[in-house]
Amino acid sequence: MNWVQPVRIPADVEQEDRIVGGLTARQVVILGGTGGLLYTAYLIFGDRVPLVVCAAAVLPVGILGILLAIGRRDGVSLDRYLLAAIRHQRSPKSLISTPGNVPPPPPWVAARPCRRPAPLRLPARGVIGDGLIDLGPDGVAAVAEVSTVSFALRTPDEQDALVAVFGRWLNSLSGPAQILVRAERVDLTETISTLVGNARELPHPALTAAAHEHAAFLADISARHDLLRRQVLLIIREPSAKGSDAAVARALRRLEEAGRLLSVCGLTVRLLDARAANALLTSCFDPAAPSIPDAEFATQDEVVTRGEHR
Repeated sequence: MNWVQPVRIPADVEQEDRIVGGLTARQVVILGGTGGLLYTAYLIFGDRVPLVVCAAAVLPVGILGILLAIGRRDGVSLDRYLLAAIRHQRSPKSLISTPGNVPPPPPWVAARPCRRPAPLRLPARGVIGDGLIDLGPDGVAAVAEVSTVSFALRTPDEQDALVAVFGRWLNSLSGPAQILVRAERVDLTETISTLVGNARELPHPALTAAAHEHAAFLADISARHDLLRRQVLLIIREPSAKGSDAAVARALRRLEEAGRLLSVCGLTVRLLDARAANALLTSCFDPAAPSIPDAEFATQDEVVTRGEHR
Protein backbone atom coordinates (compact mmCIF):
# COMPACT_ATOMS: atom_id res chain seq x y z
CA MET A 1 0.00 0.00 0.00
CA ASN A 2 1.35 3.41 -0.97
CA TRP A 3 1.06 6.08 1.66
CA VAL A 4 1.15 9.73 0.74
CA GLN A 5 3.97 11.55 2.47
CA PRO A 6 2.53 14.44 4.50
CA VAL A 7 3.74 17.91 3.59
CA ARG A 8 4.48 20.46 6.29
CA ILE A 9 2.72 23.75 5.59
CA PRO A 10 4.44 26.76 7.19
CA ALA A 11 2.47 29.01 9.48
CA ASP A 12 3.23 31.91 7.13
CA VAL A 13 1.68 30.79 3.85
CA GLU A 14 3.13 33.86 2.11
CA GLN A 15 6.69 32.85 2.98
CA GLU A 16 8.95 32.85 -0.06
CA ASP A 17 10.55 29.62 -1.25
CA ARG A 18 14.24 29.17 -0.52
CA ILE A 19 16.12 27.91 -3.55
CA VAL A 20 19.89 28.25 -2.97
CA GLY A 21 21.67 28.00 0.37
CA GLY A 22 18.60 29.01 2.33
CA LEU A 23 18.17 32.15 0.22
CA THR A 24 15.08 33.14 -1.71
CA ALA A 25 15.08 34.07 -5.39
CA ARG A 26 14.83 37.75 -4.48
CA GLN A 27 17.87 37.52 -2.19
CA VAL A 28 19.85 35.64 -4.83
CA VAL A 29 19.08 38.32 -7.42
CA ILE A 30 20.09 41.15 -5.06
CA LEU A 31 23.31 39.45 -3.96
CA GLY A 32 24.13 38.37 -7.51
CA GLY A 33 23.50 41.85 -8.85
CA THR A 34 25.64 43.40 -6.13
CA GLY A 35 28.45 40.92 -6.77
CA GLY A 36 28.26 41.49 -10.51
CA LEU A 37 28.38 45.25 -10.04
CA LEU A 38 31.41 45.02 -7.75
CA TYR A 39 33.20 42.63 -10.11
CA THR A 40 32.56 44.93 -13.07
CA ALA A 41 33.89 47.88 -11.11
CA TYR A 42 37.01 45.87 -10.23
CA LEU A 43 37.63 44.95 -13.87
CA ILE A 44 37.35 48.59 -14.90
CA PHE A 45 39.24 50.32 -12.09
CA GLY A 46 41.33 47.47 -10.64
CA ASP A 47 44.45 48.31 -12.65
CA ARG A 48 44.10 52.07 -12.25
CA VAL A 49 43.24 52.45 -8.57
CA PRO A 50 45.20 51.02 -5.63
CA LEU A 51 43.69 47.93 -4.08
CA VAL A 52 43.14 49.61 -0.70
CA VAL A 53 41.23 52.51 -2.26
CA CYS A 54 39.19 50.14 -4.41
CA ALA A 55 38.30 48.00 -1.39
CA ALA A 56 37.31 51.07 0.63
CA ALA A 57 35.04 52.21 -2.22
CA VAL A 58 33.29 48.89 -2.84
CA LEU A 59 32.93 47.87 0.82
CA PRO A 60 29.93 50.16 1.54
CA VAL A 61 28.23 48.97 -1.65
CA GLY A 62 28.71 45.35 -0.67
CA ILE A 63 27.41 45.94 2.86
CA LEU A 64 24.40 47.78 1.45
CA GLY A 65 23.63 44.89 -0.90
CA ILE A 66 23.86 42.35 1.93
CA LEU A 67 21.58 44.46 4.15
CA LEU A 68 19.03 44.85 1.37
CA ALA A 69 19.07 41.10 0.76
CA ILE A 70 18.84 39.72 4.31
CA GLY A 71 17.70 42.69 6.41
CA ARG A 72 14.10 43.11 7.58
CA ARG A 73 12.13 45.88 9.25
CA ASP A 74 8.74 45.20 10.86
CA GLY A 75 8.51 41.91 8.97
CA VAL A 76 9.24 43.57 5.59
CA SER A 77 12.46 43.10 3.66
CA LEU A 78 14.65 46.19 3.49
CA ASP A 79 14.51 46.47 -0.30
CA ARG A 80 10.71 46.57 -0.27
CA TYR A 81 10.79 48.87 2.74
CA LEU A 82 13.10 51.24 0.86
CA LEU A 83 10.90 51.17 -2.25
CA ALA A 84 7.83 51.88 -0.11
CA ALA A 85 9.63 54.82 1.53
CA ILE A 86 10.59 56.26 -1.87
CA ARG A 87 7.05 55.77 -3.16
CA HIS A 88 5.65 57.48 -0.07
CA GLN A 89 8.08 60.38 -0.43
CA ARG A 90 7.12 60.93 -4.07
CA SER A 91 3.37 60.55 -3.59
CA PRO A 92 1.24 63.66 -2.91
CA LYS A 93 0.33 64.24 0.72
CA SER A 94 -2.69 66.49 0.13
CA LEU A 95 -5.66 64.57 -1.26
CA ILE A 96 -9.11 66.00 -1.96
CA SER A 97 -12.34 64.36 -3.00
CA THR A 98 -12.99 65.26 -6.63
CA PRO A 99 -14.24 63.24 -9.60
CA GLY A 100 -11.48 64.45 -11.94
CA ASN A 101 -8.06 66.03 -11.85
CA VAL A 102 -7.41 68.98 -9.58
CA PRO A 103 -7.25 72.20 -11.63
CA PRO A 104 -4.34 74.57 -11.01
CA PRO A 105 -4.98 77.69 -8.93
CA PRO A 106 -5.73 80.90 -10.85
CA PRO A 107 -2.73 83.12 -11.57
CA TRP A 108 -4.11 85.99 -9.51
CA VAL A 109 -3.85 83.94 -6.31
CA ALA A 110 -0.72 85.01 -4.49
CA ALA A 111 0.26 81.66 -3.06
CA ARG A 112 3.65 80.23 -2.47
CA PRO A 113 4.65 77.49 -4.92
CA CYS A 114 3.82 74.07 -3.58
CA ARG A 115 2.76 70.68 -4.80
CA ARG A 116 -0.75 70.61 -6.20
CA PRO A 117 -3.26 68.43 -4.30
CA ALA A 118 -4.11 65.12 -5.92
CA PRO A 119 -7.55 63.56 -6.26
CA LEU A 120 -8.50 61.04 -3.61
CA ARG A 121 -9.13 57.65 -5.18
CA LEU A 122 -10.95 55.25 -2.88
CA PRO A 123 -11.78 51.66 -3.79
CA ALA A 124 -15.34 52.05 -2.51
CA ARG A 125 -17.65 54.45 -4.35
CA GLY A 126 -20.54 54.07 -1.92
CA VAL A 127 -23.17 51.72 -0.56
CA ILE A 128 -25.95 50.69 -2.91
CA GLY A 129 -29.18 48.82 -2.27
CA ASP A 130 -29.20 45.74 -0.03
CA GLY A 131 -26.04 46.98 1.69
CA LEU A 132 -23.64 46.05 -1.11
CA ILE A 133 -20.53 48.19 -1.61
CA ASP A 134 -20.04 49.75 -5.03
CA LEU A 135 -16.43 49.28 -6.16
CA GLY A 136 -16.83 51.17 -9.42
CA PRO A 137 -15.10 49.40 -12.32
CA ASP A 138 -14.07 46.55 -9.98
CA GLY A 139 -17.67 45.47 -9.40
CA VAL A 140 -19.55 45.11 -6.14
CA ALA A 141 -18.81 43.53 -2.77
CA ALA A 142 -21.29 41.91 -0.42
CA VAL A 143 -20.27 42.01 3.25
CA ALA A 144 -21.77 39.62 5.79
CA GLU A 145 -21.11 39.09 9.47
CA VAL A 146 -20.42 35.48 10.41
CA SER A 147 -20.81 33.93 13.83
CA THR A 148 -18.09 31.72 15.32
CA VAL A 149 -17.84 28.25 16.84
CA SER A 150 -15.37 26.86 19.36
CA PHE A 151 -13.14 24.50 17.40
CA ALA A 152 -10.96 23.48 20.36
CA LEU A 153 -13.91 22.26 22.43
CA ARG A 154 -15.13 19.88 19.74
CA THR A 155 -14.28 16.19 19.58
CA PRO A 156 -11.85 14.97 16.90
CA ASP A 157 -14.73 13.64 14.79
CA GLU A 158 -16.57 16.95 15.05
CA GLN A 159 -13.40 18.83 14.14
CA ASP A 160 -12.96 16.66 11.05
CA ALA A 161 -16.57 17.34 10.10
CA LEU A 162 -16.08 21.11 10.48
CA VAL A 163 -12.94 21.04 8.36
CA ALA A 164 -14.71 18.96 5.71
CA VAL A 165 -17.63 21.40 5.51
CA PHE A 166 -15.28 24.37 5.33
CA GLY A 167 -13.27 22.67 2.59
CA ARG A 168 -16.48 21.93 0.70
CA TRP A 169 -17.34 25.63 0.79
CA LEU A 170 -13.85 26.59 -0.42
CA ASN A 171 -14.13 24.16 -3.31
CA SER A 172 -17.48 25.65 -4.29
CA LEU A 173 -16.13 29.19 -4.66
CA SER A 174 -16.62 30.59 -8.14
CA GLY A 175 -15.15 34.04 -7.50
CA PRO A 176 -13.08 36.13 -5.10
CA ALA A 177 -13.90 35.80 -1.41
CA GLN A 178 -12.24 37.23 1.68
CA ILE A 179 -12.48 36.34 5.37
CA LEU A 180 -11.71 39.35 7.53
CA VAL A 181 -11.23 39.15 11.30
CA ARG A 182 -11.23 42.61 12.85
CA ALA A 183 -11.44 44.08 16.33
CA GLU A 184 -13.78 46.95 17.05
CA ARG A 185 -14.39 49.05 20.11
CA VAL A 186 -17.32 48.27 22.38
CA ASP A 187 -19.37 51.08 23.90
CA LEU A 188 -21.21 49.99 27.04
CA THR A 189 -22.95 53.32 27.62
CA GLU A 190 -26.30 52.15 26.28
CA THR A 191 -26.02 48.84 28.15
CA ILE A 192 -25.27 50.61 31.42
CA SER A 193 -28.15 53.06 30.94
CA THR A 194 -30.57 50.22 30.18
CA LEU A 195 -29.37 48.28 33.20
CA VAL A 196 -29.82 51.25 35.53
CA GLY A 197 -33.24 52.06 34.06
CA ASN A 198 -34.53 48.50 34.43
CA ALA A 199 -33.16 48.23 37.97
CA ARG A 200 -35.99 50.41 39.26
CA GLU A 201 -38.60 47.89 38.13
CA LEU A 202 -37.03 44.87 39.82
CA PRO A 203 -39.28 43.28 42.46
CA HIS A 204 -36.70 43.03 45.27
CA PRO A 205 -34.31 45.64 46.69
CA ALA A 206 -31.47 43.12 46.63
CA LEU A 207 -31.89 42.67 42.88
CA THR A 208 -31.92 46.45 42.43
CA ALA A 209 -28.71 46.77 44.42
CA ALA A 210 -27.10 43.97 42.40
CA ALA A 211 -28.10 45.67 39.15
CA HIS A 212 -26.60 49.00 40.27
CA GLU A 213 -23.45 47.21 41.41
CA HIS A 214 -23.10 45.47 38.06
CA ALA A 215 -23.65 48.77 36.24
CA ALA A 216 -20.89 50.36 38.34
CA PHE A 217 -18.65 47.41 37.51
CA LEU A 218 -19.24 47.86 33.77
CA ALA A 219 -18.63 51.60 34.04
CA ASP A 220 -15.36 50.99 35.86
CA ILE A 221 -14.21 48.52 33.20
CA SER A 222 -15.08 50.96 30.41
CA ALA A 223 -13.13 53.73 32.14
CA ARG A 224 -9.99 51.69 32.81
CA HIS A 225 -9.75 49.51 29.69
CA ASP A 226 -10.27 49.69 25.95
CA LEU A 227 -12.99 47.13 25.38
CA LEU A 228 -12.82 45.30 22.07
CA ARG A 229 -14.89 42.63 20.41
CA ARG A 230 -13.92 40.36 17.57
CA GLN A 231 -15.91 40.54 14.37
CA VAL A 232 -15.66 38.03 11.53
CA LEU A 233 -16.70 39.30 8.11
CA LEU A 234 -17.18 37.42 4.87
CA ILE A 235 -16.72 39.55 1.74
CA ILE A 236 -17.91 38.29 -1.63
CA ARG A 237 -16.76 40.32 -4.65
CA GLU A 238 -18.23 40.15 -8.12
CA PRO A 239 -17.05 42.04 -11.23
CA SER A 240 -19.57 44.17 -13.08
CA ALA A 241 -18.63 43.32 -16.65
CA LYS A 242 -22.24 42.39 -17.49
CA GLY A 243 -23.88 45.22 -15.60
CA SER A 244 -24.19 46.18 -11.98
CA ASP A 245 -27.58 44.51 -11.51
CA ALA A 246 -26.22 41.16 -12.66
CA ALA A 247 -23.18 41.55 -10.38
CA VAL A 248 -25.43 42.33 -7.41
CA ALA A 249 -27.57 39.27 -8.12
CA ARG A 250 -24.52 37.02 -8.41
CA ALA A 251 -22.97 38.37 -5.20
CA LEU A 252 -26.19 37.84 -3.24
CA ARG A 253 -26.60 34.35 -4.66
CA ARG A 254 -23.03 33.40 -3.73
CA LEU A 255 -23.52 34.78 -0.24
CA GLU A 256 -26.74 32.80 0.14
CA GLU A 257 -24.94 29.63 -0.96
CA ALA A 258 -22.16 30.31 1.55
CA GLY A 259 -24.71 30.75 4.33
CA ARG A 260 -26.42 27.49 3.39
CA LEU A 261 -23.15 25.51 3.35
CA LEU A 262 -21.70 27.06 6.51
CA SER A 263 -24.94 26.58 8.43
CA VAL A 264 -24.01 22.89 8.69
CA CYS A 265 -21.13 24.00 10.96
CA GLY A 266 -23.50 26.00 13.13
CA LEU A 267 -22.40 29.31 11.60
CA THR A 268 -24.80 32.13 10.85
CA VAL A 269 -24.12 34.38 7.86
CA ARG A 270 -25.95 37.72 8.06
CA LEU A 271 -25.77 40.25 5.25
CA LEU A 272 -25.03 43.77 6.47
CA ASP A 273 -27.68 46.28 5.52
CA ALA A 274 -26.94 49.77 4.19
CA ARG A 275 -26.59 51.37 7.64
CA ALA A 276 -24.31 48.62 8.94
CA ALA A 277 -22.17 48.77 5.79
CA ASN A 278 -21.84 52.55 6.13
CA ALA A 279 -20.87 52.18 9.78
CA LEU A 280 -18.31 49.52 8.84
CA LEU A 281 -16.67 51.71 6.20
CA THR A 282 -16.66 54.67 8.59
CA SER A 283 -14.95 52.67 11.33
CA CYS A 284 -12.38 51.33 8.85
CA PHE A 285 -11.42 54.85 7.78
CA ASP A 286 -11.23 56.14 11.37
CA PRO A 287 -11.16 53.30 13.93
CA ALA A 288 -10.50 55.65 16.87
CA ALA A 289 -13.54 57.84 16.19
CA PRO A 290 -16.68 57.25 18.25
CA SER A 291 -19.44 55.34 16.55
CA ILE A 292 -22.12 57.39 14.81
CA PRO A 293 -25.70 56.64 15.87
CA ASP A 294 -27.86 55.01 13.22
CA ALA A 295 -30.31 57.91 13.39
CA GLU A 296 -27.65 60.27 12.00
CA PHE A 297 -27.09 58.20 8.83
CA ALA A 298 -28.98 59.22 5.71
CA THR A 299 -30.48 56.58 3.48
CA GLN A 300 -29.65 56.33 -0.21
CA ASP A 301 -32.65 58.38 -1.41
CA GLU A 302 -32.87 60.71 1.59
CA VAL A 303 -32.09 64.40 1.16
CA VAL A 304 -29.36 65.60 3.53
CA THR A 305 -30.39 68.82 5.26
CA ARG A 306 -28.72 71.06 7.78
CA GLY A 307 -29.40 70.26 11.41
CA GLU A 308 -30.97 72.63 13.87
CA HIS A 309 -28.71 75.05 15.71
CA ARG A 310 -28.67 74.63 19.45
